[in-house]
Amino acid sequence: MRDVTYEQRRGEIEHYFDRTAVAAWEKLTSDAPVGRIRQTVRAGRDEMRATLLSWLGHDLAGKRILDAGCGTGALAVEAARRGASVVAIDLSPTLVDLARSRIPPDVADRVTFLSGDMLDEALGEFDHVVAMDSIIHYQTADAVKALAQLAPRTRHSILFTFAPRTPFLAAMISVGRLLPKRDRAPWLQPMAEKDITALMDLHESLTDWACVRGQRVSSGFYKSQAMEWVRT
Repeated sequence: MRDVTYEQRRGEIEHYFDRTAVAAWEKLTSDAPVGRIRQTVRAGRDEMRATLLSWLGHDLAGKRILDAGCGTGALAVEAARRGASVVAIDLSPTLVDLARSRIPPDVADRVTFLSGDMLDEALGEFDHVVAMDSIIHYQTADAVKALAQLAPRTRHSILFTFAPRTPFLAAMISVGRLLPKRDRAPWLQPMAEKDITALMDLHESLTDWACVRGQRVSSGFYKSQAMEWVRT
């Protein structure tokens, strides 16, 4: 049974991305001109996506991948172009509709877009799970619990990103709390890599998993760290 904190947070995230941030997200993930700050975020996300895709490899033929928190679908499209069958899911139906509208015809038959919970067991089993910026709004313990629920249905690797605990990010969050409530995004929850690792090492569903590499991306206002966990 899922933690209540996870459920409550999930609702906040769904509301924000489906009703408040859709226009900004649509612009950020397109080729449209954006301001200097958003340029750094766009560049950082592009770099992180490229990093995760490089870890998956160039030949994904016959592999089934879960893009958990797919947003507007950029990673799902590239994975499909490498031969994968992709289930791309996001909490926001509006973002999923946008992703469907952007799908190139050459990969449309290899990507299934869904709106809902990435932890839904009905999604089935996967060779790889990718959660890019999908757990960044959860407390560390809740994020690890979510990853642990995905692990039994994942044959090879789980790739995920989190907001690293840095003084810069702490300052950004403090400034964000001064904004009117209607303008606030769900808080980022900075995490320490050592805390994630310790909790994952102790979780009964992750005893046969190990971290094999990590990578931090820092691009202006985009600060994110990736980890790859594989079955041992």
